[in-house]
Amino acid sequence: MTTIITPVQVMFFDTDAGGVVHNIAYLRFIETARTLLAVQLGMDWERMAHTSVYPVVVRTEIDYKRPALLGDELEVHGRLGEATAARFWCHFEIKRPRDGALLITCQQALAFVRMPEGRPQRLPKGWPNPFAPAAEES
Repeated sequence: MTTIITPVQVMFFDTDAGGVVHNIAYLRFIETARTLLAVQLGMDWERMAHTSVYPVVVRTEIDYKRPALLGDELEVHGRLGEATAARFWCHFEIKRPRDGALLITCQQALAFVRMPEGRPQRLPKGWPNPFAPAAEES
């Protein structure tokens, strides 16, 4: 199973006047982790530019369990989940290591889309292995 842990430092621009993280800032944290997860799977910027096929978010489900505060050091735990012929899921948790608090749970459905046509693509046979860097060398 492919996983990633991305550290995040909560900055002033992530918070409201009370120092509580804005709900949309969590999605930015998740976007960073998802992009790094894609790179780990071999879906880097060079590949996307070459193929014109991009992973596109088609659904986001997020549960806000506890707030993060200005200055908190967080971790975004991401993992690749289940897949169908047309889409795949990524699952995320945002945790605060200093007290072990689980702040956010999120899952996102993604599909591959060929641009600029906006045409959905089937997942490659053997997903996600065809994109792993080692698979290209064999």
